[in-house]
Amino acid sequence: MNVYDFDNTIYKGDSTRDFYFYSLKKFPLIIRFLPYQGYWFLKFILGIVNKTQFKEKFYIFFKGIKDIDSHIVSFWKEHKRNLKSWYFDIQAENDMIISASPEFLLKPICQSIGIKSLEASRVDKYTGKYDGLNCYGEEKVVRFKAICNERIENFYSDSYSDSPLAEISENAYLVKGDRIVKWKE
Repeated sequence: MNVYDFDNTIYKGDSTRDFYFYSLKKFPLIIRFLPYQGYWFLKFILGIVNKTQFKEKFYIFFKGIKDIDSHIVSFWKEHKRNLKSWYFDIQAENDMIISASPEFLLKPICQSIGIKSLEASRVDKYTGKYDGLNCYGEEKVVRFKAICNERIENFYSDSYSDSPLAEISENAYLVKGDRIVKWKE
Protein backbone atom coordinates (compact mmCIF):
# COMPACT_ATOMS: atom_id res chain seq x y z
CA MET A 1 0.00 0.00 0.00
CA ASN A 2 1.15 3.52 -0.81
CA VAL A 3 0.32 6.34 1.60
CA TYR A 4 0.50 10.04 0.76
CA ASP A 5 0.24 13.30 2.58
CA PHE A 6 -1.89 15.70 0.53
CA ASP A 7 -0.87 19.36 0.80
CA ASN A 8 2.45 20.18 -0.87
CA THR A 9 2.84 16.47 -1.60
CA ILE A 10 0.37 15.49 -4.33
CA TYR A 11 -1.28 18.94 -4.30
CA LYS A 12 0.65 22.10 -5.21
CA GLY A 13 0.12 24.30 -2.18
CA ASP A 14 -2.07 24.11 0.88
CA SER A 15 -5.66 23.18 -0.01
CA THR A 16 -7.13 24.74 3.14
CA ARG A 17 -5.36 28.04 2.51
CA ASP A 18 -6.45 27.95 -1.13
CA PHE A 19 -10.02 27.21 -0.02
CA TYR A 20 -9.92 30.21 2.31
CA PHE A 21 -8.76 32.63 -0.40
CA TYR A 22 -11.19 31.13 -2.92
CA SER A 23 -13.97 31.61 -0.35
CA LEU A 24 -12.92 35.24 0.20
CA LYS A 25 -13.34 35.88 -3.53
CA LYS A 26 -16.76 34.22 -3.68
CA PHE A 27 -18.05 35.50 -0.32
CA PRO A 28 -16.22 38.79 0.36
CA LEU A 29 -18.15 39.40 3.58
CA ILE A 30 -16.15 36.68 5.33
CA ILE A 31 -13.43 39.31 5.61
CA ARG A 32 -15.38 40.45 8.69
CA PHE A 33 -13.89 37.47 10.55
CA LEU A 34 -10.30 38.60 9.88
CA PRO A 35 -9.75 40.51 13.17
CA TYR A 36 -11.02 37.49 15.13
CA GLN A 37 -8.82 35.13 13.10
CA GLY A 38 -5.84 37.45 13.53
CA TYR A 39 -6.34 37.56 17.29
CA TRP A 40 -6.31 33.76 17.51
CA PHE A 41 -3.34 33.53 15.13
CA LEU A 42 -1.38 35.83 17.46
CA LYS A 43 -2.31 33.62 20.43
CA PHE A 44 -1.06 30.59 18.45
CA ILE A 45 2.23 32.30 17.51
CA LEU A 46 2.76 33.26 21.16
CA GLY A 47 2.17 29.65 22.25
CA ILE A 48 -0.98 30.46 24.22
CA VAL A 49 -3.16 28.08 22.18
CA ASN A 50 -2.25 24.98 20.20
CA LYS A 51 -2.65 24.48 16.46
CA THR A 52 -6.00 22.71 16.74
CA GLN A 53 -7.45 25.47 18.93
CA PHE A 54 -6.23 28.10 16.47
CA LYS A 55 -7.63 26.23 13.47
CA GLU A 56 -11.04 25.87 15.12
CA LYS A 57 -11.16 29.63 15.59
CA PHE A 58 -9.81 30.32 12.10
CA TYR A 59 -12.54 28.14 10.57
CA ILE A 60 -15.20 30.59 11.75
CA PHE A 61 -15.28 31.74 8.12
CA PHE A 62 -17.24 28.56 7.24
CA LYS A 63 -20.26 30.31 8.77
CA GLY A 64 -20.14 32.91 5.99
CA ILE A 65 -20.33 30.39 3.14
CA LYS A 66 -23.74 29.70 1.63
CA ASP A 67 -24.21 26.05 0.60
CA ILE A 68 -20.75 24.89 1.55
CA ASP A 69 -21.13 21.56 -0.28
CA SER A 70 -21.66 23.14 -3.70
CA HIS A 71 -18.96 25.70 -2.86
CA ILE A 72 -16.48 22.85 -2.28
CA VAL A 73 -17.45 21.28 -5.62
CA SER A 74 -16.79 24.58 -7.43
CA PHE A 75 -13.52 25.00 -5.52
CA TRP A 76 -12.26 21.63 -6.76
CA LYS A 77 -13.37 22.32 -10.34
CA GLU A 78 -10.99 25.27 -10.29
CA HIS A 79 -8.20 23.75 -8.16
CA LYS A 80 -8.05 20.15 -9.41
CA ARG A 81 -5.34 21.40 -11.78
CA ASN A 82 -3.08 21.80 -8.72
CA LEU A 83 -2.77 18.03 -8.37
CA LYS A 84 0.73 17.00 -9.36
CA SER A 85 1.04 14.95 -12.54
CA TRP A 86 3.67 12.59 -11.10
CA TYR A 87 1.04 11.22 -8.72
CA PHE A 88 -1.13 9.97 -11.58
CA ASP A 89 1.87 8.16 -13.07
CA ILE A 90 2.21 5.98 -9.96
CA GLN A 91 -1.34 5.96 -8.61
CA ALA A 92 -2.54 2.56 -7.39
CA GLU A 93 -6.03 1.32 -6.54
CA ASN A 94 -5.32 0.96 -2.81
CA ASP A 95 -3.64 4.35 -2.26
CA MET A 96 -4.40 6.16 0.97
CA ILE A 97 -4.29 9.87 1.76
CA ILE A 98 -3.55 10.92 5.35
CA SER A 99 -3.76 14.66 5.88
CA ALA A 100 -4.23 17.35 8.52
CA SER A 101 -6.62 19.16 6.17
CA PRO A 102 -10.35 18.86 6.86
CA GLU A 103 -11.81 15.57 5.70
CA PHE A 104 -14.90 17.25 4.22
CA LEU A 105 -12.65 19.37 1.98
CA LEU A 106 -10.54 16.48 0.66
CA LYS A 107 -13.26 13.84 0.31
CA PRO A 108 -14.72 15.17 -2.98
CA ILE A 109 -11.36 15.43 -4.74
CA CYS A 110 -10.27 12.00 -3.51
CA GLN A 111 -13.50 10.49 -4.84
CA SER A 112 -13.05 12.36 -8.11
CA ILE A 113 -9.59 10.89 -8.75
CA GLY A 114 -10.36 7.39 -7.49
CA ILE A 115 -8.78 7.44 -4.03
CA LYS A 116 -11.01 5.31 -1.84
CA SER A 117 -9.11 5.62 1.43
CA LEU A 118 -8.85 9.00 3.15
CA GLU A 119 -7.96 9.80 6.73
CA ALA A 120 -7.96 13.50 7.60
CA SER A 121 -8.93 15.93 10.33
CA ARG A 122 -12.56 15.56 11.27
CA VAL A 123 -13.88 19.10 11.22
CA ASP A 124 -17.52 20.19 11.20
CA LYS A 125 -18.01 22.07 7.93
CA TYR A 126 -20.55 24.42 9.48
CA THR A 127 -18.90 25.30 12.80
CA GLY A 128 -15.20 24.53 12.28
CA LYS A 129 -15.14 22.40 15.43
CA TYR A 130 -12.86 19.37 15.53
CA ASP A 131 -14.13 15.90 16.34
CA GLY A 132 -10.97 14.44 17.84
CA LEU A 133 -7.38 15.50 17.28
CA ASN A 134 -5.83 17.27 14.33
CA CYS A 135 -4.56 14.52 11.99
CA TYR A 136 -0.91 15.59 12.26
CA GLY A 137 2.41 13.99 13.25
CA GLU A 138 1.99 10.96 15.52
CA GLU A 139 -1.81 11.19 15.19
CA LYS A 140 -1.45 10.09 11.55
CA VAL A 141 0.08 6.80 12.75
CA VAL A 142 -2.71 6.35 15.29
CA ARG A 143 -5.33 6.90 12.58
CA PHE A 144 -3.59 4.60 10.11
CA LYS A 145 -3.31 1.74 12.59
CA ALA A 146 -6.93 2.18 13.68
CA ILE A 147 -8.29 1.56 10.19
CA CYS A 148 -5.66 -0.48 8.40
CA ASN A 149 -3.58 -3.54 9.18
CA GLU A 150 -1.63 -3.44 5.91
CA ARG A 151 1.99 -2.42 5.77
CA ILE A 152 2.99 0.83 4.12
CA GLU A 153 5.19 -0.02 1.18
CA ASN A 154 5.81 3.58 0.05
CA PHE A 155 5.12 6.79 1.93
CA TYR A 156 5.31 10.29 0.42
CA SER A 157 5.29 13.62 2.23
CA ASP A 158 6.70 17.12 1.91
CA SER A 159 7.43 17.48 5.62
CA TYR A 160 9.55 15.89 8.33
CA SER A 161 6.58 16.41 10.65
CA ASP A 162 5.42 13.17 9.04
CA SER A 163 8.46 11.27 10.35
CA PRO A 164 6.25 9.00 12.51
CA LEU A 165 4.60 7.62 9.34
CA ALA A 166 7.92 7.46 7.51
CA GLU A 167 9.34 5.35 10.34
CA ILE A 168 6.69 2.63 9.95
CA SER A 169 7.02 2.54 6.15
CA GLU A 170 9.24 0.25 4.10
CA ASN A 171 10.22 3.17 1.88
CA ALA A 172 9.70 6.85 2.56
CA TYR A 173 10.10 9.73 0.15
CA LEU A 174 10.33 13.47 0.63
CA VAL A 175 8.52 15.53 -2.00
CA LYS A 176 9.97 18.94 -2.85
CA GLY A 177 7.89 20.49 -5.61
CA ASP A 178 7.90 17.83 -8.32
CA ARG A 179 11.16 16.30 -7.09
CA ILE A 180 10.98 13.09 -5.06
CA VAL A 181 13.97 12.06 -2.96
CA LYS A 182 14.60 9.29 -0.47
CA TRP A 183 13.68 10.23 3.12
CA LYS A 184 16.73 11.01 5.25
CA GLU A 185 17.28 8.20 7.70
